[in-house]
Amino acid sequence: MIAAQPRRSALYLPASNARAIEKARTLPCDVVILDLEDAVAPDAKAEARAGAVAAVEAGGFGGRELVVRVNGLDTPWGADDLDAVGAARPGAVLVPKVSAPADFAAARTRLPEGVALWAMIETCAAVFRLDALGAESVNEGVAAWVMGTNDLAKEMRCGLTVERAPLMTALTLSVMAARAHGIAILDGVFNEIADTEGLARQCAQAAELGFDGKTLIHPSQVEAANAAFSPDPAAVAWARTVVAAFEAPEAAGKGVLKVDGRMVERLHFDQARRLIGVAEAIAARETA
Repeated sequence: MIAAQPRRSALYLPASNARAIEKARTLPCDVVILDLEDAVAPDAKAEARAGAVAAVEAGGFGGRELVVRVNGLDTPWGADDLDAVGAARPGAVLVPKVSAPADFAAARTRLPEGVALWAMIETCAAVFRLDALGAESVNEGVAAWVMGTNDLAKEMRCGLTVERAPLMTALTLSVMAARAHGIAILDGVFNEIADTEGLARQCAQAAELGFDGKTLIHPSQVEAANAAFSPDPAAVAWARTVVAAFEAPEAAGKGVLKVDGRMVERLHFDQARRLIGVAEAIAARETA
């Protein structure tokens, strides 16, 4: 089946908090994002950078994907972050506030070969350049985009409700651009930690829009994200039926089949193979 990297839940943690990092090694999240940017005060930036480097070098995160979000290159800390974090070689480095294609090259030149680059989509300028950003993401080996909905809402001066009506155009276009260029994409955070019902609704919305997962700000949010972005068992069972039908010798060369009374096309075969790949990758992740 098609290989897939589960990214249902991506938990931000301040890299200056050693206890939180230690706990992250036991949490059921798919991605751990050690944060040097928003979650760290200016006077703690150097300490957080050292903490991130130490955590990456120590390892112990199991099957979790380890990402470090650095400060932007337009800040006093960005260049040093990229140099130090890149040398430690995490799974990926997340660059904030990417607004123009040239921003990727500026970050890439400071990272060693083999370290993946991720990018935050969180400015109005970025939304108007999504296709160009997608093309350059392919050129620079950018593996994933992450929506920064708080920053985008701040710049737009719009409300940020559970339904996120003012952001729907940006969210939808971002998913389209990511898919057009073969890039994974994660939804932004949900700020109200105590509102579990609102979190579930927003996770369901993000999954319906086509996001691969959701970024989170608290360990208590992991379960809801994992549930929303995990394939439904019934859907996986149907996918296996579709794959078996198309892979049968008598189906060779056919573009459309009748399967259990339903008409399915070869595009459904491709979708089914991907869904099974995601389900198998999640199962492997949870038993690692």
